[in-house]
Amino acid sequence: MAIGFGTTIGGSICEQFRVAVGPMKVAYLIFVCFALCFIGCTKPGDLSISEQEGRLEAIDVELSQLANLSLRSGVGSIGCRSPWYERVDSSSWMEVDLGENRSIDQVVLVPVLRRDIDGGFQADAFPSEFRVLAGTAEDRQGTVIAEYSESDTLLPRIAPLVVPVGKMMVSWVRVEAVRLTPRGFDGRYVFQLSELLVFSGPDNVALHQPVTTSFEVRPDLSGAWSQRFLVNGAMPYLMNSPQGSQSLAYVSDTGVQPNILTDLGEEHPITGIHLHAVDQDDTVPQTFAGDLGIPRHLRIEGANLPDFSDAAVLLDYRWESINETSPIMMWNIPETKCRYVKLSVIEPSLSFDMPENMRRVGFAEIELLSHGRNVALNCGVTVSMESKGVRNPSALTDGENLYGRILPLRKWLSQLARRHELTNERSVRTIALSRQYARQKSILVFMSWAILALVVMIGFVILYGRTLRIRQESRVRERIAANLHDELGANLYAIGMLGDIAENSVHSPERLVETLRRIRSLTQRTGTATRICANMMEASDVCQDLVEEMKRDAARLLADLDHDIVFEGEGILNGLKRRRRVDIFLFYKECLTNIIRHAQATQVSINVSANNRDIVITVYDDGRGYSGDVPASLQRRARLMGGNVRVEHPESGGTSIILKLQTSRWWG
Repeated sequence: MAIGFGTTIGGSICEQFRVAVGPMKVAYLIFVCFALCFIGCTKPGDLSISEQEGRLEAIDVELSQLANLSLRSGVGSIGCRSPWYERVDSSSWMEVDLGENRSIDQVVLVPVLRRDIDGGFQADAFPSEFRVLAGTAEDRQGTVIAEYSESDTLLPRIAPLVVPVGKMMVSWVRVEAVRLTPRGFDGRYVFQLSELLVFSGPDNVALHQPVTTSFEVRPDLSGAWSQRFLVNGAMPYLMNSPQGSQSLAYVSDTGVQPNILTDLGEEHPITGIHLHAVDQDDTVPQTFAGDLGIPRHLRIEGANLPDFSDAAVLLDYRWESINETSPIMMWNIPETKCRYVKLSVIEPSLSFDMPENMRRVGFAEIELLSHGRNVALNCGVTVSMESKGVRNPSALTDGENLYGRILPLRKWLSQLARRHELTNERSVRTIALSRQYARQKSILVFMSWAILALVVMIGFVILYGRTLRIRQESRVRERIAANLHDELGANLYAIGMLGDIAENSVHSPERLVETLRRIRSLTQRTGTATRICANMMEASDVCQDLVEEMKRDAARLLADLDHDIVFEGEGILNGLKRRRRVDIFLFYKECLTNIIRHAQATQVSINVSANNRDIVITVYDDGRGYSGDVPASLQRRARLMGGNVRVEHPESGGTSIILKLQTSRWWG
């Protein structure tokens, strides 16, 4: 019996451990699912945090190598603008005539800039929708090179817009505004650009070319707006490269009008000239007017002989207004081969209305271009009247200005455009990374709470499992007690009756011996029954066929009574779980035992009905009846099965015990 009891307890503990482990697995799976849900909430295609950080680092590295968007100050030409329109969709265009068919590969649009009190410097009246066309003199309809709409989100911007062009031969380029934006100071719709550049390789072939427009350009009192200012090379930017070293511009002594001679070392075909104006000052505001050092009238000549006896005029330039000057003054010239280039001051600057003996001449750099390449770089420079100050003429060809290295025009503008793109991307990625950091923080908070909840759940599961084990041990003890009571009660009662018979058979040896043999046999059966009761919950051969077991016990226990037994749903009964079959069998057996012990019945009727929902067992006897509540042993059995038992007393007499229970339960 001890062995059986230990086996039963051990089996139940193992089973309850499995029951307890189940919720732990569920909790773990729920935790993992929630974690994966939060971690996987990034949209498909989004970069991870480490990838975003890597991209931001790469952007910062590239930005550190690009030209800076430094804006010029002072006065000067602004660009070309249309009259104002009432409607946002008013069509307007500007066109530059290249003079002849040229092979072009890039167009650059430079916006007019304004100060915005909320957003800082912004493009002013730059069209939100427009297209760029190009064609030849024979093809006035032209071909659309590029087309932009509001969905391209070009605005806001202060950088130039680079329009790539597949190589094509054209003689004109036109910008057609389709949808306008309001200008800042009065909100009226206009179309304006600061500069239109058309590149053929490194050369801006639109420089100082004729410009036509779809609108009439009205005289401007400030002198800052003009059709010719669309292609004069003057832009709202200063050449500010993060590379190279600062160079102090050359400025002559006061009252001096020197000639500046550059020796290129060998003959070069000169196609362009860039004169970089002196940076007025590094203070804010500046101490000098914007035209400091730029002669009002200058002449540049080229020659192959040192005495300039074969000189050819490369440029003869005279300006009437300060608006005709700019930080970089640019000209394309007919290709001229020369080794020596001389800049002569014909008429000095009119700065400050100073007397002539106080005027000075100066430049930050003189670039002599041969198809886009500065052939004057690091060449020797001679000034006819040397400066007594610290200004060195070699600064005129060192390739650097106040900010550092001077870049080729096309490269400079491309870097400014690239800076705009990277700055926008950086802003977007910074916002995305901030959101991912916030999401990560939420995940960490969630994970912390989830871990805490999981710990609490594990603790609960452990306590719950322990409680289940204690309850199971109690149930096992209760089942064993019930089994022993039900199985052994009848045997012990029979042994007592046989003892009485033996006592009355003292004078009848044969009857006494037979009675003792029956007592001995019943005692052996009782011991066997005890072991069976202890192991009944685990034994695999108990109640294999519940219907046959019930029929067999009815035949054995009710042999002396008139009885009948009827089954409905035998397949369902035999398909129950083993423990459920055992519980039903023991309840049924207890009913029969009570009848033969107490009822004094002559007839017993048994009906067992089973379907997919419930099982009903009715045991009727015609005995003397039962006046009390349901016997405690039957109540205990019904409770263990989760069923409901009641006693009925038919009018014809006798007693009916009725048990009703569900066919199946999730807990066994």
